[in-house]
Amino acid sequence: MGIPPLQALDQLPRLVEIRGWLLAERLDTRTLEREGTLATVPLALSLAQGAIAVLFRYGAVILFNADPVVERDFLARLAPALTDTLAHAEKESARLRIDPAAEEQVESSGLIVIRQATIERLQTIAVILAKSLVLAHYEARLADVFDRIDPLAANLVTKGRSAAKGRELMQHIGKVLLIQHKMVGRVEIGEKPELLWEHPELERLYGRLAAEYELRDRDRALDRKLDVIARTVETLLGLVQNRSSLRVEWYILALIAAELIFSIYQLSFWR
Repeated sequence: MGIPPLQALDQLPRLVEIRGWLLAERLDTRTLEREGTLATVPLALSLAQGAIAVLFRYGAVILFNADPVVERDFLARLAPALTDTLAHAEKESARLRIDPAAEEQVESSGLIVIRQATIERLQTIAVILAKSLVLAHYEARLADVFDRIDPLAANLVTKGRSAAKGRELMQHIGKVLLIQHKMVGRVEIGEKPELLWEHPELERLYGRLAAEYELRDRDRALDRKLDVIARTVETLLGLVQNRSSLRVEWYILALIAAELIFSIYQLSFWR
């Protein structure tokens, strides 16, 4: 159960611990209890002991000022709303200082500084951390795909042929397409959040946070990796298909030869 929204913001200490989790492919925020709702896009809830949670439909959860007990209980409560839970949840942590006299920025130590604890500012920070979590998750997934494709390409160099199977390559293509769909369609890594259209005064804070977490550079790096993987797999798949076509042609030639031999044998026999 949450506490009244105004109290949730008022009870935040000067220094706030932030922890983020990417738990699953999907989080159905509609099923969550609405009492204590602070905002809806993205959904922000007040929790026990002055903690605040910001939730994203693509499976990310950002917690502000949550002690280990509150965190554990809340994450357990989310379990029924999760779809395709990740085998290894991605984690991110940060620290926030609320200082009315300071400039809103990210210090060299990584400490995030804001002047006022408004829900919009917390949502802005949560959006950045959630996107960083998604990028970290797909960076790890693409590294795994690279590890699987590298031996196939190396085999092509050393032996002049591909040992890959068409089905395996099609699965790699499917993974690439799925990652692209999720990053562009669900998470919108490269897009400004809807929150900034309603609160343009937060664009500078968002920009500084995005620069600190290198969202644009990491997004571009992922795009390049996706492109390399796609082109490599398509090349290998083309070789496999050509090899299959050539094998079929040899089968046809063999059948024709067998038919000719059989026909010659029959003519010779009847003579």
